[in-house]
Amino acid sequence: MSESILDHKIVSSRYFFPRAKEFKNPFYVDCDGARLACYYQNKHPDAKTIVFFHGNGEIVADYINFFVPVFDQLGFNCFLSEYRGYGLSTGTPGLVRMLSDVKPVIEAIGQPPENLILFGRSVGSIYAIHGASLFPGIAGLILESGIAEVFERLLLRVRPEEIGITLAEMEEEVATYFNVQEKLPLYNGPLLVLHARHDSLVHFSHGQRLYEWSLQPEGKKILKIFDSGDHNDIFAANAQEYIRQLADYLGMLT
Repeated sequence: MSESILDHKIVSSRYFFPRAKEFKNPFYVDCDGARLACYYQNKHPDAKTIVFFHGNGEIVADYINFFVPVFDQLGFNCFLSEYRGYGLSTGTPGLVRMLSDVKPVIEAIGQPPENLILFGRSVGSIYAIHGASLFPGIAGLILESGIAEVFERLLLRVRPEEIGITLAEMEEEVATYFNVQEKLPLYNGPLLVLHARHDSLVHFSHGQRLYEWSLQPEGKKILKIFDSGDHNDIFAANAQEYIRQLADYLGMLT
């Protein structure tokens, strides 16, 4: 993947918030110029694997003790993908650069696409959607607090002139790499979209657009807007119903 102005250090410093934290048994994935410290729990040999891409202010270690057990109890394996510069990983985060990490991460799991379910939360949604466009035969796609319009979100953090381009040039560059409306229909399997109505960071209309842009019929896509919770506590505020939605959706895939 060619270099992009969207990987400018100003963009990265305002969009990504990496921090370091150790955890046991990291699963390393070598990418171009970086080694990603992911986590893989594979306790169910005949089950599908959830491949999770977290938000920009989170790390893999945040999810090991509470998220992985949820899927374990539901009978699924769980792979937590990490980003460059996050946790125990090497490298430097880059909005576009990290798109090129999605393919090697998915391939490193060693499972056919039909055994994988991609799950993206917040910024992680754009990488999960990218993965679904590369591997349209995956079993499922889950988007939580997802981003439909990357350009809209980027303008909240960076002015085009700060990175030496015009507004039109920025919009064109975003469209080149992050055209979610174009990528999402490339995936032809069941979709689950989860969002909080009172999400103060990513308006719930993003979730509605993601749902609408999927070309699947009503029976193969689900939109759940929770009345409780915000962007960062959607799970905690709705734990019982959240898990029930996951269980119902995953039950469709088995």
